[in-house]
Amino acid sequence: MSTERQLFFNHLAQTSETPLALEIEKAEGIYLYDTSGKRYLDLISGISVSNVGHRHPKVLAAIQNQLNKYMHLMVYGEYIQSPQVLLAKMLAENLPENLSSVYFVNSGSEAIEGAMKLAKRFTGRAEIVSFKNGYHGSTHGSLSIMGNEEFKNAFRPLLPDVSQIRFNNTNDLIHITNRTACAVVETIQGEAGAVVPENNFLKQLRERCNATGTMLIADEVQCGFGRTGKLFAFEHFDFIPDIICLAKGMGGGMPIGAFISSKKIMQSLSNNPILGHITTFGGHPVCCAASMAVLTILIEEKLIEQIENKEKLFRSLLKHPKIKSVNGKGLLLAVEFESYEQNKIIIDKCIEKGVIADWFLFNSHSMRIAPPLTITEEEIKKACQIVLNCIDEAI
Repeated sequence: MSTERQLFFNHLAQTSETPLALEIEKAEGIYLYDTSGKRYLDLISGISVSNVGHRHPKVLAAIQNQLNKYMHLMVYGEYIQSPQVLLAKMLAENLPENLSSVYFVNSGSEAIEGAMKLAKRFTGRAEIVSFKNGYHGSTHGSLSIMGNEEFKNAFRPLLPDVSQIRFNNTNDLIHITNRTACAVVETIQGEAGAVVPENNFLKQLRERCNATGTMLIADEVQCGFGRTGKLFAFEHFDFIPDIICLAKGMGGGMPIGAFISSKKIMQSLSNNPILGHITTFGGHPVCCAASMAVLTILIEEKLIEQIENKEKLFRSLLKHPKIKSVNGKGLLLAVEFESYEQNKIIIDKCIEKGVIADWFLFNSHSMRIAPPLTITEEEIKKACQIVLNCIDEAI
């Protein structure tokens, strides 16, 4: 009889030739447990997903409560479903006034796809501007605006009328014109290695979009839901987008995303033609119930207020001659090494010693540090000591 490991390689589509292939049996809090009982401290949260930890009791309770009522009833937007309505209200109450109309989807890529369609429909324009080293997903449209040619070239032709400009370079903003439907930007560039905007760059981007009638789409799929020390990362940088895209940490481990704009803008998807954007499972009631629990936990348990001190602790402990820098904000950090080869050896040793780390798609020489926001100071100290020991052993 085939083992599950054999079945994994035989029947699951592979995304690389060397998957980690950890066989995880259970997850709890910030820890994963494999089939041998070995415990791993999770420093990446399933790539910024498990912001409130794995299987948070309040998330589990919300899921069970909704399971006892109903699951899927109808395609999105036709029935009044309590979890959708109440979650949309909670989001609107915690966002600026112009971000009050929520369209629920299943993932970050879908949120980006919907946001691009919305901007093109509302403005009547076709051109889209995005940023070099930006990551927005792997569907055809989101791939088109990705800022890395290596990942795109094998799938061309992609969407026409798309161009990339440089992040943190105000000179390039001139390429946003009155032909541009939208500029799509990660508030903090995740896969580039947690690159933080500098010198009021996002404020100047907002001003350029205002001047040209361009919609500004903020991709907060990875940096939203408390990860940077604010509920939404744009709150750090003195600008408000026209559309915000959310997912990953939004569901506490359940698949959910959203693009959010004003009522006026969002209504353009409801006419000429009607059903301008359709999703079957978007706003799934169980996922929405989980997301409400996540939002409540972040606010009521004051997790977000703790992030700045946790970041400082990571930065104070991650000091080593082989660490070139620690970049990022909050608990979205990138530990930079000399090379990918060096970084890979260190990451492999960390996993061997029970700490799950990872690299960044467009910055392979940097180690990703993005643990559940619930990580304690003692757990941070333990994780950092293991990382430092692994650096010593690897080099």
